[in-house]
Amino acid sequence: MAADETAPITRDDIEAGLRSVVGDAEERAEATAKKLMPVAIGAGLLVLYVVYRVGRRVGTTKSTVVEIRRI
Repeated sequence: MAADETAPITRDDIEAGLRSVVGDAEERAEATAKKLMPVAIGAGLLVLYVVYRVGRRVGTTKSTVVEIRRI
């Protein structure tokens, strides 16, 4: 039986492997963030518009009318 001789795994090997994995994930996250930023801004503006319209409607339907008469 022949023994397979391999070099021992060093700390530098592990760091290099982790850096490559983390680097790929960071690149994907940055690319996705650039694509989703306009969508997030548009959704935020839509929410603000809807809240504004609902607030105006509620304000007109529940406004109190005070009548002052001079006796």
